[in-house]
Amino acid sequence: MLDIAIGTFAMRPYVFAFFGAFLLACVPHVGWRKTLAFTGAGYLIAFASEKLSISTGFPYGWYYYIDATSHKELWVWGVPFFDSLSYVFLTYCSYSTALFILSPLATKGYDLITLETRAIRSSWPALVLGAFLQTFLDIIIDPTSHQGHRWFLGQIYGYREEGLHFGVPLSNYAGWLLTSFVLVAVFQWIDRRRDEERPAGIIRLPFRSLLGPILYLSVLIFIWTVTFWIGEPLMALTGIFIFTLPILLVTVLALVRVNRYRQEELQEHLKDYPWSSLNAL
Repeated sequence: MLDIAIGTFAMRPYVFAFFGAFLLACVPHVGWRKTLAFTGAGYLIAFASEKLSISTGFPYGWYYYIDATSHKELWVWGVPFFDSLSYVFLTYCSYSTALFILSPLATKGYDLITLETRAIRSSWPALVLGAFLQTFLDIIIDPTSHQGHRWFLGQIYGYREEGLHFGVPLSNYAGWLLTSFVLVAVFQWIDRRRDEERPAGIIRLPFRSLLGPILYLSVLIFIWTVTFWIGEPLMALTGIFIFTLPILLVTVLALVRVNRYRQEELQEHLKDYPWSSLNAL
């Protein structure tokens, strides 16, 4: 078991690096209690969706895992542990990016702060946008992961039938959208609990509001780098073209929104989250 535990980390250091970045971003955002609650719930939902799909074809369509590394890393009931764990940080960075897009923006010194409110965090626009942002991440991730035999991921899974999108069936993305809706909704449900005092773990971390979007971009850059490295420029460029306009829109709209909030928006933000970095304003 010790060898399996060590192998799980040694074989997938990039997954645990992203998971560590998730903790760095999520804990100062919502606190330890909610972060751990979502980590457990998110993992179980992701695992259930994968186990269900390899057994019944729903929600992702028929695919299968190739048991070539279960003697080296942790597998849970026929599913690699790291795979289900990845859903947790992918959900958070997608949801927090949605909050960055939807919230008013303010500055304090050199810090950039989202004026999140309980209404924005639990809103249906945050749910829909977060779910689609996560699905679009998979549109970039899955074609490269499907070529795992050509890089350090390894060929851990396959599809019964080759799909239209670089070998990935469209049913996979439909399943990701459905699962992403469930995951973001569960995060919103966990976060809905009102905290009367500052939750443990929440700190005034500079540029905390940017950590989720930065994690989102980091996943994209990592996958694009791997895709170029394995000699698939068309696949990489297709993904880059998909995201060029959205990234440009988000950046430009963010710049024109800075410090253009209404006082009512600021007061609602401070009322809902009195430990905000803007509380001294």
